[in-house]
Amino acid sequence: MSRVRADLLVRAELVLPEPAAAPIRDGAVAVRGGTIAAVGPWAEVSARHEGARLLDRKSGGLVFPGLVNAHTHAPMTLFRGLADDLPLKAWLEDHIFPAEARLTRELVALGTELACAEMIRCGTTGFVDMYLFEEEVARVVDRVGMRAWLGEGVFDFPTPAFPSGRAALAETERLAAAWGGHPRITITVDPHTPYTCAPELMEAARDLAGRLDLAMVTHLAETRWEVEEITRRHGKTPAAYLDALGLLGERLLAAHCVALTPEDIRLLAERDVRVAHCPESNLKLASGIAPVPELLAAGVIVTLGTDGAASNNDLDLLSEMDTAAKLPKGLHRDPTLVSATEALAMATTQAARALHRPDLGRLAPGAAADLVVVDLDQAHLRPCYHPASQLVYAARSGDVRDVVVAGRLLMEDRHLVTIDETDILARVDRAARELGLGPA
Repeated sequence: MSRVRADLLVRAELVLPEPAAAPIRDGAVAVRGGTIAAVGPWAEVSARHEGARLLDRKSGGLVFPGLVNAHTHAPMTLFRGLADDLPLKAWLEDHIFPAEARLTRELVALGTELACAEMIRCGTTGFVDMYLFEEEVARVVDRVGMRAWLGEGVFDFPTPAFPSGRAALAETERLAAAWGGHPRITITVDPHTPYTCAPELMEAARDLAGRLDLAMVTHLAETRWEVEEITRRHGKTPAAYLDALGLLGERLLAAHCVALTPEDIRLLAERDVRVAHCPESNLKLASGIAPVPELLAAGVIVTLGTDGAASNNDLDLLSEMDTAAKLPKGLHRDPTLVSATEALAMATTQAARALHRPDLGRLAPGAAADLVVVDLDQAHLRPCYHPASQLVYAARSGDVRDVVVAGRLLMEDRHLVTIDETDILARVDRAARELGLGPA
Protein backbone atom coordinates (compact mmCIF):
# COMPACT_ATOMS: atom_id res chain seq x y z
CA MET A 1 0.00 0.00 0.00
CA SER A 2 1.40 3.40 -0.99
CA ARG A 3 1.60 5.97 1.78
CA VAL A 4 0.84 9.70 1.47
CA ARG A 5 2.40 12.51 3.44
CA ALA A 6 0.57 14.23 6.26
CA ASP A 7 1.54 17.20 8.40
CA LEU A 8 -0.01 16.00 11.64
CA LEU A 9 -1.34 12.72 12.98
CA VAL A 10 -3.53 12.85 16.08
CA ARG A 11 -4.02 9.52 17.82
CA ALA A 12 -6.61 9.25 20.58
CA GLU A 13 -8.43 6.80 22.79
CA LEU A 14 -11.67 8.07 21.25
CA VAL A 15 -12.42 10.12 18.13
CA LEU A 16 -15.90 11.65 17.87
CA PRO A 17 -16.31 12.78 14.23
CA GLU A 18 -19.68 14.49 14.83
CA PRO A 19 -21.97 14.87 17.85
CA ALA A 20 -24.31 12.05 16.79
CA ALA A 21 -21.63 9.79 15.29
CA ALA A 22 -20.35 6.59 16.82
CA PRO A 23 -16.96 7.16 18.46
CA ILE A 24 -13.90 5.50 16.97
CA ARG A 25 -11.84 3.66 19.57
CA ASP A 26 -8.07 3.95 19.21
CA GLY A 27 -8.80 6.40 16.43
CA ALA A 28 -6.77 8.90 14.48
CA VAL A 29 -7.09 12.07 12.44
CA ALA A 30 -4.59 12.82 9.67
CA VAL A 31 -4.09 16.48 8.74
CA ARG A 32 -2.54 17.82 5.56
CA GLY A 33 -2.43 21.44 4.40
CA GLY A 34 -4.91 22.73 6.95
CA THR A 35 -7.58 20.17 6.10
CA ILE A 36 -8.40 16.68 7.32
CA ALA A 37 -7.00 13.96 5.08
CA ALA A 38 -8.38 10.94 6.92
CA VAL A 39 -10.33 9.87 10.00
CA GLY A 40 -10.56 6.31 11.23
CA PRO A 41 -8.94 3.58 13.30
CA TRP A 42 -5.29 4.27 14.12
CA ALA A 43 -4.09 1.11 12.42
CA GLU A 44 -5.67 2.14 9.11
CA VAL A 45 -4.84 5.86 9.18
CA SER A 46 -1.23 5.40 10.27
CA ALA A 47 -0.67 2.72 7.63
CA ARG A 48 -1.69 5.15 4.88
CA HIS A 49 0.22 8.25 6.04
CA GLU A 50 3.87 9.08 6.65
CA GLY A 51 6.13 11.98 7.53
CA ALA A 52 3.66 13.42 9.99
CA ARG A 53 4.24 14.89 13.39
CA LEU A 54 2.50 12.64 15.90
CA LEU A 55 0.29 13.98 18.68
CA ASP A 56 -0.12 10.80 20.70
CA ARG A 57 -3.15 10.95 22.97
CA LYS A 58 -3.97 7.24 22.92
CA SER A 59 -4.22 7.22 26.70
CA GLY A 60 -7.20 9.34 27.68
CA GLY A 61 -7.53 11.52 24.61
CA LEU A 62 -10.98 12.36 23.24
CA VAL A 63 -10.82 14.18 19.89
CA PHE A 64 -13.86 16.11 18.65
CA PRO A 65 -14.62 19.02 16.28
CA GLY A 66 -13.59 22.50 17.39
CA LEU A 67 -16.30 24.54 19.11
CA VAL A 68 -17.63 27.76 17.55
CA ASN A 69 -18.79 30.60 19.81
CA ALA A 70 -21.60 32.02 17.69
CA HIS A 71 -21.99 35.29 19.58
CA THR A 72 -19.52 37.25 21.65
CA HIS A 73 -17.81 40.61 22.13
CA ALA A 74 -14.21 39.49 22.61
CA PRO A 75 -12.58 42.75 23.80
CA MET A 76 -15.12 43.03 26.63
CA THR A 77 -12.96 40.67 28.67
CA LEU A 78 -11.48 43.96 29.94
CA PHE A 79 -14.86 44.68 31.60
CA ARG A 80 -15.28 41.27 33.23
CA GLY A 81 -16.92 41.75 36.63
CA LEU A 82 -17.15 45.52 36.23
CA ALA A 83 -20.94 45.70 36.58
CA ASP A 84 -22.84 42.66 37.83
CA ASP A 85 -26.37 41.88 39.00
CA LEU A 86 -28.08 44.51 36.85
CA PRO A 87 -30.76 44.43 34.13
CA LEU A 88 -29.53 44.84 30.56
CA LYS A 89 -30.63 48.45 30.02
CA ALA A 90 -29.03 49.75 33.24
CA TRP A 91 -25.95 47.57 32.70
CA LEU A 92 -25.45 49.03 29.22
CA GLU A 93 -26.37 52.67 29.72
CA ASP A 94 -25.01 53.26 33.23
CA HIS A 95 -21.84 51.17 33.12
CA ILE A 96 -20.79 49.61 29.81
CA PHE A 97 -21.32 52.55 27.43
CA PRO A 98 -19.41 54.93 29.78
CA ALA A 99 -16.59 52.37 30.12
CA GLU A 100 -16.45 51.89 26.35
CA ALA A 101 -16.02 55.64 25.91
CA ARG A 102 -12.47 55.13 27.21
CA LEU A 103 -11.60 52.42 24.72
CA THR A 104 -8.67 52.72 22.35
CA ARG A 105 -7.45 50.49 19.54
CA GLU A 106 -4.71 49.22 21.83
CA LEU A 107 -7.17 48.24 24.56
CA VAL A 108 -9.41 46.43 22.07
CA ALA A 109 -6.40 44.44 20.85
CA LEU A 110 -5.42 43.59 24.42
CA GLY A 111 -8.94 42.48 25.36
CA THR A 112 -9.04 40.32 22.25
CA GLU A 113 -5.74 38.66 23.13
CA LEU A 114 -7.13 37.81 26.56
CA ALA A 115 -10.34 36.49 24.99
CA CYS A 116 -8.45 34.31 22.52
CA ALA A 117 -6.35 32.82 25.31
CA GLU A 118 -9.49 32.02 27.29
CA MET A 119 -11.41 30.62 24.34
CA ILE A 120 -8.57 28.38 23.16
CA ARG A 121 -8.28 26.98 26.67
CA CYS A 122 -12.01 26.19 26.53
CA GLY A 123 -11.77 24.30 23.22
CA THR A 124 -13.15 27.11 21.08
CA THR A 125 -11.59 27.26 17.62
CA GLY A 126 -13.75 30.01 16.09
CA PHE A 127 -15.99 32.87 17.20
CA VAL A 128 -18.48 35.42 15.88
CA ASP A 129 -17.65 38.88 17.17
CA MET A 130 -19.43 42.23 17.10
CA TYR A 131 -17.61 45.15 18.66
CA LEU A 132 -15.65 48.37 18.10
CA PHE A 133 -12.30 48.88 16.35
CA GLU A 134 -12.91 45.46 14.83
CA GLU A 135 -9.82 45.59 12.64
CA GLU A 136 -7.77 45.28 15.82
CA VAL A 137 -9.69 42.10 16.58
CA ALA A 138 -8.88 40.84 13.08
CA ARG A 139 -5.18 41.52 13.52
CA VAL A 140 -5.06 39.58 16.77
CA VAL A 141 -7.01 36.67 15.29
CA ASP A 142 -4.69 36.62 12.29
CA ARG A 143 -1.66 36.44 14.56
CA VAL A 144 -3.06 33.97 17.10
CA GLY A 145 -4.43 31.56 14.50
CA MET A 146 -8.10 31.25 15.48
CA ARG A 147 -11.02 31.41 13.08
CA ALA A 148 -13.45 34.35 13.31
CA TRP A 149 -16.43 36.18 11.79
CA LEU A 150 -15.98 39.85 12.63
CA GLY A 151 -18.24 42.89 12.32
CA GLU A 152 -17.89 46.53 13.33
CA GLY A 153 -20.82 47.45 15.57
CA VAL A 154 -23.19 49.88 13.82
CA PHE A 155 -25.13 52.38 15.97
CA ASP A 156 -27.21 55.51 15.41
CA PHE A 157 -24.97 57.42 17.80
CA PRO A 158 -21.21 58.04 17.80
CA THR A 159 -18.92 55.38 19.25
CA PRO A 160 -15.26 55.64 20.28
CA ALA A 161 -14.47 54.12 16.88
CA PHE A 162 -16.69 56.08 14.46
CA PRO A 163 -18.79 59.26 14.50
CA SER A 164 -21.88 57.68 12.91
CA GLY A 165 -23.51 54.48 11.79
CA ARG A 166 -22.83 55.38 8.17
CA ALA A 167 -19.14 55.71 8.98
CA ALA A 168 -19.21 52.28 10.65
CA LEU A 169 -20.81 50.81 7.52
CA ALA A 170 -18.11 52.44 5.40
CA GLU A 171 -15.54 50.81 7.68
CA THR A 172 -17.31 47.48 7.21
CA GLU A 173 -16.94 47.82 3.46
CA ARG A 174 -13.26 48.68 3.85
CA LEU A 175 -12.72 45.70 6.14
CA ALA A 176 -14.41 43.40 3.64
CA ALA A 177 -12.01 44.58 0.95
CA ALA A 178 -8.95 44.38 3.20
CA TRP A 179 -9.67 40.96 4.70
CA GLY A 180 -11.58 39.32 1.85
CA GLY A 181 -10.06 36.00 0.95
CA HIS A 182 -8.40 35.50 4.32
CA PRO A 183 -8.48 31.75 5.08
CA ARG A 184 -9.74 32.17 8.66
CA ILE A 185 -11.35 35.62 8.91
CA THR A 186 -14.74 36.59 7.48
CA ILE A 187 -16.23 40.09 7.72
CA THR A 188 -19.90 40.52 8.61
CA VAL A 189 -22.34 43.47 8.66
CA ASP A 190 -23.43 44.14 12.24
CA PRO A 191 -26.25 46.62 13.01
CA HIS A 192 -26.36 46.53 16.80
CA THR A 193 -30.06 46.22 17.65
CA PRO A 194 -33.45 47.29 16.29
CA TYR A 195 -33.60 49.99 18.99
CA THR A 196 -30.09 51.44 18.49
CA CYS A 197 -30.34 51.64 14.68
CA ALA A 198 -32.90 53.76 12.84
CA PRO A 199 -34.87 52.07 10.04
CA GLU A 200 -32.77 53.84 7.42
CA LEU A 201 -29.56 52.55 9.01
CA MET A 202 -30.92 49.01 9.18
CA GLU A 203 -31.83 49.22 5.50
CA ALA A 204 -28.38 50.54 4.62
CA ALA A 205 -26.83 47.60 6.49
CA ARG A 206 -29.12 45.23 4.61
CA ASP A 207 -28.14 46.74 1.28
CA LEU A 208 -24.42 46.56 2.05
CA ALA A 209 -24.67 42.91 3.08
CA GLY A 210 -26.55 42.10 -0.11
CA ARG A 211 -24.17 44.01 -2.36
CA LEU A 212 -21.05 42.42 -0.85
CA ASP A 213 -22.66 39.02 -0.18
CA LEU A 214 -21.86 39.19 3.53
CA ALA A 215 -23.62 37.67 6.51
CA MET A 216 -25.34 39.94 9.02
CA VAL A 217 -25.33 39.79 12.82
CA THR A 218 -27.68 41.63 15.16
CA HIS A 219 -29.19 41.38 18.64
CA LEU A 220 -32.89 40.52 18.44
CA ALA A 221 -35.68 40.33 21.03
CA GLU A 222 -33.19 40.14 23.88
CA THR A 223 -35.57 41.56 26.49
CA ARG A 224 -39.24 42.33 27.05
CA TRP A 225 -38.27 46.01 27.20
CA GLU A 226 -36.95 45.79 23.63
CA VAL A 227 -40.20 44.21 22.45
CA GLU A 228 -42.25 46.91 24.17
CA GLU A 229 -40.04 49.71 22.83
CA ILE A 230 -40.04 48.49 19.22
CA THR A 231 -43.78 47.83 19.37
CA ARG A 232 -44.29 51.38 20.66
CA ARG A 233 -42.13 52.88 17.92
CA HIS A 234 -43.17 50.75 14.97
CA GLY A 235 -46.30 48.81 15.90
CA LYS A 236 -44.56 45.47 15.41
CA THR A 237 -42.47 43.01 17.38
CA PRO A 238 -38.72 43.29 16.72
CA ALA A 239 -38.79 40.21 14.49
CA ALA A 240 -41.76 41.47 12.47
CA TYR A 241 -40.16 44.92 12.26
CA LEU A 242 -36.91 43.55 10.83
CA ASP A 243 -38.91 41.42 8.43
CA ALA A 244 -40.73 44.51 7.19
CA LEU A 245 -37.31 46.08 6.57
CA GLY A 246 -36.19 43.03 4.60
CA LEU A 247 -33.50 41.88 7.05
CA LEU A 248 -34.83 38.44 7.92
CA GLY A 249 -33.28 35.66 5.88
CA GLU A 250 -30.58 33.02 5.79
CA ARG A 251 -27.98 35.79 5.76
CA LEU A 252 -28.95 36.88 9.31
CA LEU A 253 -27.57 35.48 12.56
CA ALA A 254 -29.80 36.84 15.33
CA ALA A 255 -28.40 36.76 18.85
CA HIS A 256 -30.50 36.03 21.96
CA CYS A 257 -34.09 35.78 20.58
CA VAL A 258 -35.46 35.51 24.11
CA ALA A 259 -38.74 37.44 23.94
CA LEU A 260 -40.34 35.81 20.91
CA THR A 261 -44.01 35.24 20.21
CA PRO A 262 -45.21 32.05 18.48
CA GLU A 263 -45.67 34.14 15.34
CA ASP A 264 -42.09 35.40 15.64
CA ILE A 265 -40.84 31.82 15.82
CA ARG A 266 -42.84 30.89 12.75
CA LEU A 267 -41.45 33.93 10.94
CA LEU A 268 -37.82 33.14 11.83
CA ALA A 269 -38.28 29.57 10.62
CA GLU A 270 -39.99 30.65 7.42
CA ARG A 271 -37.23 33.16 6.62
CA ASP A 272 -34.45 30.69 7.59
CA VAL A 273 -32.93 33.07 10.15
CA ARG A 274 -30.18 31.55 12.28
CA VAL A 275 -30.26 32.08 16.06
CA ALA A 276 -27.36 32.40 18.52
CA HIS A 277 -28.58 31.22 21.92
CA CYS A 278 -26.73 32.82 24.88
CA PRO A 279 -28.28 31.18 27.94
CA GLU A 280 -25.84 32.17 30.68
CA SER A 281 -25.72 35.86 29.78
CA ASN A 282 -29.50 35.96 29.44
CA LEU A 283 -29.87 34.33 32.85
CA LYS A 284 -27.36 36.64 34.54
CA LEU A 285 -29.00 39.78 33.13
CA ALA A 286 -32.45 38.34 33.95
CA SER A 287 -33.44 38.86 30.33
CA GLY A 288 -35.23 35.53 30.25
CA ILE A 289 -34.81 32.18 28.56
CA ALA A 290 -34.94 31.71 24.80
CA PRO A 291 -37.63 29.29 23.58
CA VAL A 292 -35.07 26.85 22.21
CA PRO A 293 -37.28 23.73 22.08
CA GLU A 294 -39.90 25.68 20.15
CA LEU A 295 -37.27 27.10 17.77
CA LEU A 296 -35.82 23.65 17.14
CA ALA A 297 -39.28 22.16 16.62
CA ALA A 298 -39.98 24.87 14.04
CA GLY A 299 -36.79 23.97 12.18
CA VAL A 300 -34.71 27.01 13.11
CA ILE A 301 -30.94 26.53 13.16
CA VAL A 302 -29.90 27.30 16.74
CA THR A 303 -26.26 27.89 17.64
CA LEU A 304 -24.59 28.69 20.94
CA GLY A 305 -22.79 31.82 22.15
CA THR A 306 -21.40 33.11 25.41
CA ASP A 307 -22.07 36.80 24.77
CA GLY A 308 -19.30 39.00 26.18
CA ALA A 309 -17.31 38.32 29.33
CA ALA A 310 -18.78 41.49 30.85
CA SER A 311 -22.19 39.84 31.06
CA ASN A 312 -21.45 36.12 31.41
CA ASN A 313 -18.70 36.42 32.92
CA ASP A 314 -16.63 33.88 31.00
CA LEU A 315 -16.24 32.64 27.43
CA ASP A 316 -16.48 28.94 28.27
CA LEU A 317 -18.54 27.08 25.66
CA LEU A 318 -18.26 23.80 27.56
CA SER A 319 -20.13 25.43 30.44
CA GLU A 320 -22.55 27.05 28.00
CA MET A 321 -23.43 23.67 26.46
CA ASP A 322 -24.21 22.28 29.90
CA THR A 323 -26.49 25.23 30.69
CA ALA A 324 -28.17 25.08 27.27
CA ALA A 325 -29.00 21.40 27.74
CA LYS A 326 -30.30 21.69 31.30
CA LEU A 327 -32.34 24.91 31.12
CA PRO A 328 -35.23 23.62 28.98
CA LYS A 329 -35.36 20.38 30.95
CA GLY A 330 -36.00 22.24 34.18
CA LEU A 331 -38.19 24.91 32.64
CA HIS A 332 -40.53 22.43 30.94
CA ARG A 333 -39.99 19.51 33.33
CA ASP A 334 -39.08 17.35 30.36
CA PRO A 335 -35.67 15.61 30.50
CA THR A 336 -35.77 14.77 26.79
CA LEU A 337 -35.50 18.40 25.66
CA VAL A 338 -32.13 19.49 24.19
CA SER A 339 -30.10 16.33 24.57
CA ALA A 340 -26.35 16.36 25.09
CA THR A 341 -25.95 15.52 21.42
CA GLU A 342 -28.11 18.49 20.42
CA ALA A 343 -26.22 20.85 22.74
CA LEU A 344 -22.87 19.74 21.30
CA ALA A 345 -24.29 20.14 17.79
CA MET A 346 -25.24 23.75 18.56
CA ALA A 347 -21.55 24.53 19.07
CA THR A 348 -20.31 22.43 16.13
CA THR A 349 -22.44 21.18 13.23
CA GLN A 350 -25.27 23.69 13.72
CA ALA A 351 -22.81 26.56 13.98
CA ALA A 352 -21.27 25.40 10.70
CA ARG A 353 -24.71 25.38 9.05
CA ALA A 354 -25.56 28.80 10.44
CA LEU A 355 -22.32 30.26 9.09
CA HIS A 356 -22.62 28.55 5.71
CA ARG A 357 -19.46 26.54 6.32
CA PRO A 358 -20.07 22.84 5.63
CA ASP A 359 -16.34 22.21 6.10
CA LEU A 360 -16.57 23.06 9.81
CA GLY A 361 -18.12 21.31 12.80
CA ARG A 362 -17.13 17.77 11.84
CA LEU A 363 -14.09 15.57 11.45
CA ALA A 364 -14.13 14.15 7.93
CA PRO A 365 -11.86 14.06 4.88
CA GLY A 366 -11.89 17.48 3.23
CA ALA A 367 -13.16 19.30 6.32
CA ALA A 368 -11.13 22.06 7.94
CA ALA A 369 -8.66 20.69 10.47
CA ASP A 370 -10.22 22.41 13.50
CA LEU A 371 -10.18 19.94 16.38
CA VAL A 372 -9.89 19.67 20.14
CA VAL A 373 -8.46 17.02 22.46
CA VAL A 374 -9.94 16.63 25.94
CA ASP A 375 -8.07 14.61 28.57
CA LEU A 376 -10.42 11.91 29.87
CA ASP A 377 -7.95 10.78 32.51
CA GLN A 378 -9.72 12.81 35.20
CA ALA A 379 -11.79 11.54 38.11
CA HIS A 380 -14.86 13.42 36.86
CA LEU A 381 -14.59 12.03 33.30
CA ARG A 382 -14.44 8.28 33.99
CA PRO A 383 -15.97 6.00 32.91
CA CYS A 384 -16.82 7.35 29.46
CA TYR A 385 -19.87 5.60 28.02
CA HIS A 386 -21.06 8.42 25.75
CA PRO A 387 -18.51 11.07 24.64
CA ALA A 388 -21.11 13.73 23.81
CA SER A 389 -22.65 13.37 27.26
CA GLN A 390 -19.22 13.58 28.87
CA LEU A 391 -18.35 16.77 27.00
CA VAL A 392 -21.64 18.51 27.78
CA TYR A 393 -22.38 17.41 31.33
CA ALA A 394 -18.97 16.69 32.88
CA ALA A 395 -16.06 18.28 31.03
CA ARG A 396 -14.48 21.53 32.19
CA SER A 397 -12.22 23.96 30.38
CA GLY A 398 -9.24 22.67 32.36
CA ASP A 399 -9.73 19.28 30.71
CA VAL A 400 -8.87 20.67 27.26
CA ARG A 401 -5.38 19.47 26.40
CA ASP A 402 -4.79 20.36 22.74
CA VAL A 403 -6.40 22.68 20.19
CA VAL A 404 -5.79 22.69 16.43
CA VAL A 405 -7.11 25.28 13.95
CA ALA A 406 -6.55 24.92 10.21
CA GLY A 407 -4.00 22.22 10.98
CA ARG A 408 -1.95 24.41 13.33
CA LEU A 409 -1.49 23.62 17.01
CA LEU A 410 -2.67 26.61 19.06
CA MET A 411 -2.44 24.73 22.34
CA GLU A 412 -0.32 21.65 23.00
CA ASP A 413 -0.47 19.76 26.26
CA ARG A 414 -2.22 22.78 27.87
CA HIS A 415 0.50 25.19 26.71
CA LEU A 416 -0.64 28.09 24.52
CA VAL A 417 1.63 28.03 21.49
CA THR A 418 0.77 31.34 19.78
CA ILE A 419 0.04 33.49 22.84
CA ASP A 420 2.31 34.69 25.65
CA GLU A 421 -0.27 34.27 28.39
CA THR A 422 1.92 35.55 31.23
CA ASP A 423 2.61 38.78 29.36
CA ILE A 424 -1.05 39.27 28.48
CA LEU A 425 -2.24 38.82 32.06
CA ALA A 426 0.27 41.38 33.31
CA ARG A 427 -0.74 43.90 30.65
CA VAL A 428 -4.45 43.35 31.33
CA ASP A 429 -4.02 44.03 35.05
CA ARG A 430 -2.03 47.17 34.25
CA ALA A 431 -4.68 48.36 31.79
CA ALA A 432 -7.47 47.78 34.33
CA ARG A 433 -5.66 49.97 36.85
CA GLU A 434 -5.03 52.68 34.27
CA LEU A 435 -8.67 52.70 33.15
CA GLY A 436 -9.66 53.42 36.75
CA LEU A 437 -13.03 51.71 36.39
CA GLY A 438 -12.94 49.71 39.60
CA PRO A 439 -10.80 48.51 42.48
CA ALA A 440 -8.52 46.47 40.15
